[in-house]
Amino acid sequence: MSEYVVRFLVGGAAVSAFAILGDVLRPKSFAGLFGAAPSVALATLGIAIHQHGADYAGLQSFSMMAGAIALAVYSVAVCQLLVRARIRALPASLLSLVLWLIAAFGLWTVFSGAQT
Repeated sequence: MSEYVVRFLVGGAAVSAFAILGDVLRPKSFAGLFGAAPSVALATLGIAIHQHGADYAGLQSFSMMAGAIALAVYSVAVCQLLVRARIRALPASLLSLVLWLIAAFGLWTVFSGAQT
């Protein structure tokens, strides 16, 4: 239970810090970018280092990077399908989800192979 309290406190402090950073930067649309994801990642890595050591946290960071790259692939695919192919949002999202799965598991396989 204490892990959740620590994650809540560290995540909340990081969200606040990133919200201040997002408020200072222009355009204001960056505020959401610096909101939840970086703070949750930092809190998770901090707890992982404390409980399991740097090697385990390093493996988690590789997984986070693979997920971020896969999310970028998904986002670009959805935008292209919506704008260029004029596909409706639900089919574009579902089609792009397949690309996300391929990218995520492909990168995870590459990253996990580089760790061993």
